[in-house]
Amino acid sequence: MKALKVISFTYKNCELQAVGRLVIDPAERFEKLKALKDKFHFGELFYIATCNRVEFVFSYSHDVDSTFVKKILKFTYPHLTAEDQSYYSVNSAIYTNMSAMEHLLRVSCSLESLVVGEKEILAQVRQMYDECRKWGFTGDFFRLIMNRVVKTAKEIYTDTKIAEKPVSVASLACRKLRDEGLGYDSKFIIIGAGETIQLITKYLHKHNLKNCVIFNRTVSKAQELAEELGGAKALPLSELKNYREGFDVIVTCTGATDPIITTEIYEGLLNGSTDKKVILDLAIPNDTAEEVITNYNLSFISVQQIQEIANQNVKERQSELVFAEQIIDLNIKEFLPILRQRRVELAMREVPVKIKEIKQKAVETVFVEEINSLDPASREILEKVLNYVEKKYISVPMVMAKEIMIQQ
Repeated sequence: MKALKVISFTYKNCELQAVGRLVIDPAERFEKLKALKDKFHFGELFYIATCNRVEFVFSYSHDVDSTFVKKILKFTYPHLTAEDQSYYSVNSAIYTNMSAMEHLLRVSCSLESLVVGEKEILAQVRQMYDECRKWGFTGDFFRLIMNRVVKTAKEIYTDTKIAEKPVSVASLACRKLRDEGLGYDSKFIIIGAGETIQLITKYLHKHNLKNCVIFNRTVSKAQELAEELGGAKALPLSELKNYREGFDVIVTCTGATDPIITTEIYEGLLNGSTDKKVILDLAIPNDTAEEVITNYNLSFISVQQIQEIANQNVKERQSELVFAEQIIDLNIKEFLPILRQRRVELAMREVPVKIKEIKQKAVETVFVEEINSLDPASREILEKVLNYVEKKYISVPMVMAKEIMIQQ
């Protein structure tokens, strides 16, 4: 385990934008990682990149410090200035030996994620590892580690409640809409086309969102989103006051400082309808005027309500951390004997070869005259004896070595 090293750049020690600058373009990944592995003579190597972390995982017999990190940065990212290299090297997190193993387990279980309990990180780590494995950058050591990483993550997601309750605004907002009992044929008005709106519409699209119109100041962004949804309309925000085609739900999230949905605009959107409507307003400040919320027959869902639920769910996930860490500790204890046993198996691979060489030399060189003088029956018996001894000399040491490792 002493050879296991991890160099980590995450939201915990670097600004997110800075972390993003270290993501290697997929088209360049093979060449860059191969060159890195060859340059520093790493035994094995794989690379992790997500929205809030970039990590290099490798086996290396020498010590790793900030000076070594700077060398890696200079080689892998030649465009970085000397100031950039200093920033990243000083702010990097370096893990070695068992701390590196524990770190990998915590990462895969999302204990080190910006949002604890998000399962996507395990899939991302596996994908990046598989990519490097196919390229031949990893071997038997990392195979054992990744098997334990996946096993631990699955146990945590299965045996704890760390991932049970959603904490993202988009996910919770969509659940609130679902609680309203809306049908698949509901008519949606979408106001805005930013990241939050994109996440919500993608979720709704998976659940057969078909009938919607998107209003946005920049029409091109609304058109891009409408194309992704397939069949949605895209209109400039200025046309909202003239829209008269009816709606069941308004989903809005803009950066406006004044209300978008005023009494006048809302009356026009209703166009005489008296049915109860739903407004999901995720803007800060709200896009919906207070008098609209107060004076009309509607169900109003605000970002403040969503955030309260998210905060409570985060607390409940945090309470599961102690159980997740217990599972990690147990898996590390189980892993060490397995690793030692595997090392014995690899070391003992030479035993059969050596024994066969000894037998061959004895038969063909050392005792060749004596054997040639034997009659056929005696030579057959001798051959059986030698084969029996050979098998025992191969199997017995291996069994004994495994037993010794298990008892340790």
